[in-house]
Order: sequence, then structure tokens, then C-alpha cells
Amino acid sequence: MAVHPNQALFEGEKPFPLIPACEHFAGSEKLILKALSLQDTIGPVFDITCDCEDGAASGQEREHAEMIVRVLNSEANKHRMAGARIHDYTHPAWKQDIDILVGGAGQVLSYITIPKCTDISQAKEMIAYLQKMATQYGVAREIPVHILIETHGALRQVHEIATLPWLQVLDFGLMDFVSAHHGAIPASAMRSPGQFEHRLLARAKTEVVAAALANGVIPAHNVTLDLKNVETTQSDAGRARNEFGFLRMWSIYPTQIQAIVDAMKPNYDEVTDAANILLAAQQADWGPIQYAGELHDRATYRYFWEVLQKAKLTGVAIPEQANSSFFS
Repeated sequence: MAVHPNQALFEGEKPFPLIPACEHFAGSEKLILKALSLQDTIGPVFDITCDCEDGAASGQEREHAEMIVRVLNSEANKHRMAGARIHDYTHPAWKQDIDILVGGAGQVLSYITIPKCTDISQAKEMIAYLQKMATQYGVAREIPVHILIETHGALRQVHEIATLPWLQVLDFGLMDFVSAHHGAIPASAMRSPGQFEHRLLARAKTEVVAAALANGVIPAHNVTLDLKNVETTQSDAGRARNEFGFLRMWSIYPTQIQAIVDAMKPNYDEVTDAANILLAAQQADWGPIQYAGELHDRATYRYFWEVLQKAKLTGVAIPEQANSSFFS
């Protein structure tokens, strides 16, 4: 009987997260519903982050979180690919956010994003409270945690933060990080090419990616401020992916979504090679093979299996035999 790549190549290991390459932020009920409708139209190639932090008007935090719960439990959330960003540790509503979201939508909530931690102790306390509430409300699953690295303290401790339980994503928050430098980094570095070339920003992004990947966590890149220029978004996503190793990127405007997905998805030729190599490897019981005059073994099989899985997530066509063998 043919052995599946997951059993042959990763048995007993913690699986690397396989999640969409694009994360779209929406604050109001109108924008969340619009994003869910778009997700249904173009397919499940992006996640939606329902924003409690910047989306809720002051004094309306409870109502806003309850609205998110109502929408996530509705028929509009067909793909169950939506999470929420809660308020930061210093805001009095962060525990309330978790209470409402986990209590009301713990079974369908894709993840919770934690912003603006200045010390690992804050992240630990917030995750512990999330775990406590999950137990209290009878949510047996782990609710994935995304942590924003956007302060000096978080960057200094990023390799420790990357080891925290339930962690799935480390996000880089560009604008708050630039602001924390008191003018030492110019405002122009919030845009390209400065955001990739300023030494302090290149260092920060590299550290976030290195910490994430060393601990089996997805590194996610910051937004593109230019909302209307699709080429700028695609260029930023391409540089983030190919020069820094980011595997995910934020969107804040609907037209940015497809540009990010297109920039992050694997090359079709590589997908075809991956399919052929893995099919041949499966036939050889996952022993070494030759393909196009090159030697391949378990190390390259693992790489190409992730290529195929990313192709599936980003809508790249997979040869039929590989699709039926590995994904049916």
C-alpha cells in the first residue's frame, strides 16, 4: 500500500503550520461581511482577521467583540477561516475580548492575534488566560496564537517568544516599530524600498523570520500602505517572500489579497517537478531516486511536499495523479 508523505516524512514530528499566505484585516461588521463574501467568491486562499483593537470604537469594546462572535457563527463564515485581533495587554478590555470570543466562538475561531507585547511575560499571561478560558468553556482544541512583534522589547526577546505554547504565527508590525524609534527611522521607511533596505528594519525582519522558522512558526509580513496600486503590493510581497523568507503577509484592502497570494504562491514549474518527484519517491517506498539527472532523498522530499501543500493552499494547479494520490 502506498505510504502518504505525512507518514513517510514527518511521522512523530510537530507538523509545520499550513495556513494561507494572505491575512486580510477587517474592522467593522460591514467590512468583515464583505471579506467573507470575497472569500467565498475567490476561494479559501486567505484568512480574515476581525479586528477588536483598531476596529472597536472607544467604549464599544464589548459590543464589537459580540458582533464578531455573531458573524463568525453565521452562515456567512462558510470556510471557517477567520480569527480576531484582541486589545493589547495595557488595555482594560483584553480579558473581556478573550472571554467573549472564546466563550461565543471558540469552536470556529481560527486564531487570536496578540498585539504590542513589550515583554514576554505579557504574552505568557495572555496565552495562559486564553488556555484557561478555553478549558472553562469546554473548547478542547488549541486555539492558535499569533503575536505581533512591533516593540523593542518583543524584538529583543523574539527567539524566546517563538517557543510559547499554541503559537502559530509571528507577525512583524512595521508602523509601530518605526514609531518606537523616535524619529531615528524616517517615515519613508514605512514604504518601499525603505522598509526592506533600512538597516534597522532589515535586521528586525530577519530576526523575526529566523526566530519563527527555527521554532516551526509562520513569519508574517506587515501591510503595504499603498492601497490602490496592486503592483506595489505584489512587489512588496515578492520581496518579503524571496529576500526575507516571510511565508504570509497582511492585507488591509480587498485588491491587495490576490496580489499577495500571487506573489507568495510557488512557481508552477516547481509544483510540477514536486509532483513528479514525490510520485516517483512513493513508488520507491521513499528511498533515494534520480529525477532529471539529480539525486533526491528524504531531505528534498520534505521540501517538495511543502511546495505541493502550499500550491494547494494558493490555488496553483497540481497534476491530477499527484492530486489524487496525496490530497483525495
